[in-house]
Amino acid sequence: MNKVEGKVAIITGATGGIGFAVAKRLGKDGYTVVLNGIEAEAGAAKIAELTADGIKAEYYGFDVTNEEEVTANITKIGEKYGKIDVLVNNAGGLGGRARFEEMTTEFYRSVMALNLDSVFFASRAAIPFLKKGENATIINYTSNAAWNAGGPGAGIYGTSKAGVNAITRALAKDLAEYGIRVNAVSPGTIDTPFHAQIKATKPEVFATWKNSILLGRLGEPEEVASVVSFLASTDASFMTAETIQIGGGQALGI
Repeated sequence: MNKVEGKVAIITGATGGIGFAVAKRLGKDGYTVVLNGIEAEAGAAKIAELTADGIKAEYYGFDVTNEEEVTANITKIGEKYGKIDVLVNNAGGLGGRARFEEMTTEFYRSVMALNLDSVFFASRAAIPFLKKGENATIINYTSNAAWNAGGPGAGIYGTSKAGVNAITRALAKDLAEYGIRVNAVSPGTIDTPFHAQIKATKPEVFATWKNSILLGRLGEPEEVASVVSFLASTDASFMTAETIQIGGGQALGI
């Protein structure tokens, strides 16, 4: 583990699941971690948990799909610390399912906003402060759906994640001259509370997910967090415009 001091990391959508695991890991790496979310009570609980673990942490509540809120809050964070070292664009999600024939424009825009607009808004706001950071980096989240277009009803989710693939490489090109690296991770099926309902109500479906993974099990949030930790570290100092699959071989489609 590369222990760091005095460095600041922002993690969007960090009050649960993978995002919180990332915040905890970066906090243990020595970062001051700034968690984003939209539920103040959950945010306060997670900050208390991190603080009890000796991690310096803060919570900022804002909607990552709201341009004004993102810009104002990330600017406030950057000005407070004088820099940003790591931005983890963790917030995102399926947003529901809809086939294209019945898909409303509102649904289309909401999914694109959650997965792609959020990356643009947060990255744009953070860039002036990343320029002042040390080994500064942006880490985005994509998905197998970016390549296979997703399952039934998840086509627009896949489309939004394909956009994340492209914006990751575009940002890497745009920011290389400042020494700012931009990479992405592509988690497979990770065992988080997000899947609790289907585990309980449709165990046979859950079993098929495991059977489609080469290593025969779901991933753990900490296994994503360890890769994010690596990408943020100086060990990855010559990596940019890359996407790392964290899926136990799920991308092979066995």
